[in-house]
Amino acid sequence: MPNRGEVWQVDFGIAAKVRPALVVSTPYGEVDRTLIGVVPHTTAVRGSEFEIAIRANFLGEGAFLVQGIPAFPQKYFLRRLGTLNAEQMRAVEDGLMRWLGITR
Repeated sequence: MPNRGEVWQVDFGIAAKVRPALVVSTPYGEVDRTLIGVVPHTTAVRGSEFEIAIRANFLGEGAFLVQGIPAFPQKYFLRRLGTLNAEQMRAVEDGLMRWLGITR
């Protein structure tokens, strides 16, 4: 089961291809839909404040695009690439909250 803070290779479908994505959702329960929320990693960086660049040895150049949060069933998660540390995760969370208009 993919866990919050892990980066996985995820199959986004034929148009969006297979790409790294950060798990941002919490585990689902027995009565919940079996979906896992992710922030996709993109190499098509435009300089937006909603593109969060993270350096990690398991990631190439690019950024996590917090404007693009989809959810997928577990079967679309192909392999775990690594895990972000607390500081890296906080940077993505802060960007996501800015986009959603949520203040801490």
